[in-house]
Amino acid sequence: MRMPMLSQQEISDRLEIQDLFARYSFAIDDRNWDGLDDVFTEDAIIDYSEVGGSRGTYREIKAWLGTAMERFKGFQHMVATTEYKIDGDSATTRTILFNPMIMYPDGSEVPGNDKVFFVGLWYRDKLVRTAKGWRIAERYEQKSWFHNSPAELAPPA
Repeated sequence: MRMPMLSQQEISDRLEIQDLFARYSFAIDDRNWDGLDDVFTEDAIIDYSEVGGSRGTYREIKAWLGTAMERFKGFQHMVATTEYKIDGDSATTRTILFNPMIMYPDGSEVPGNDKVFFVGLWYRDKLVRTAKGWRIAERYEQKSWFHNSPAELAPPA
């Protein structure tokens, strides 16, 4: 089945949304929590609960991230393969995230004691076009799989 041709506006929207997701990934990976101000709307709701995290308003989650991510030595958020449904100034997307992470399971930073594990999930987002460009109004992390994750990070069954 042949897909219909995209308009120039939809091509532009897709590229802007792709850039938005890259800004999110770099802000998280650089631990630049203030960088998320250019990603989310002020009234955004973020739900990481299905993968063992928290759920709350953008401001609550931004504050929580600073503490929650301290236990990790490193991580990379690699986003790809986005499904777009754009309707004027709003959109819904589903995007694959592959996320390798490194942590010290017992809390001690002993060289060679780090644990590498992998997370696969989908970001399910609701987006809005604002005067400052596309922003995420709702983000929900849907679990796909975890590999080699420490027991203390096991998401809810």
